Amino acid sequence: MSHRETTGHSHTSVRPLIAIPARFSATTSALRYAAEVNARALIEAVWRAGGEPATVHPVDSDVAARLARFDGVLLPGGGDLAPHRYGAAGIHETVYDVDDLQDAFDLEVARRALDLGLPLLAICRGLQVVNVALGGTLEQDMGGPEREHRHVVHPVAIQRGTLLERATATEKAEASCYHHQRVADLGTGLTITARAADGTVEGLELPGAPGWFTAVQWHPEDTAHEDPAQQRLFDAFVTAAREHGG
Repeated sequence: MSHRETTGHSHTSVRPLIAIPARFSATTSALRYAAEVNARALIEAVWRAGGEPATVHPVDSDVAARLARFDGVLLPGGGDLAPHRYGAAGIHETVYDVDDLQDAFDLEVARRALDLGLPLLAICRGLQVVNVALGGTLEQDMGGPEREHRHVVHPVAIQRGTLLERATATEKAEASCYHHQRVADLGTGLTITARAADGTVEGLELPGAPGWFTAVQWHPEDTAHEDPAQQRLFDAFVTAAREHGG
């Protein structure tokens, strides 16, 4: 078990240490220049669940060794993966915020976390990263005049008997979405656990994976402070991390 301080969640438990790869930000007013960041809502959702969130610097070396000190990994949202990462010949005009180092690090984190059996929660871009890491592809832009999955809340149907259904304790969740890409071909071994009404893949799992893993295309952190089903997803993840850490 990692050496960590006992803190807030209870007087007798140690908060499991959760690795969250940083996102590069060109400007952050409080820090004056370029920064490495994570969404405050995401950090707070992990904290409410009893975890100790730790932002991890994206460097594509010794990833397995660096992850070994953590009890769980959260792959957060962010910009688009470079289309060449999943074999696309061209780049759609809507593809944004591509960063080669970010891509390389996130993909390696996904592979290593799964290999190590570390509890892994993947959100939005994170879901797409896992899919690509396992050989899947993405639709570069979903199209449509209103881009109905960008900055909207819509229902998703969750498959019964999945880890996602057990974690959220519901078969129909209200998902806060902000994405213009979606899964096309599934990565090796992945199964679909949730869909939107238009068929868009909204959840993935890997049956037979050595550790706890689920991925969602939406942003549960957006509404977790007021929607118990969304917070339960973080709670289940942190519980798995605590059990993994021993």
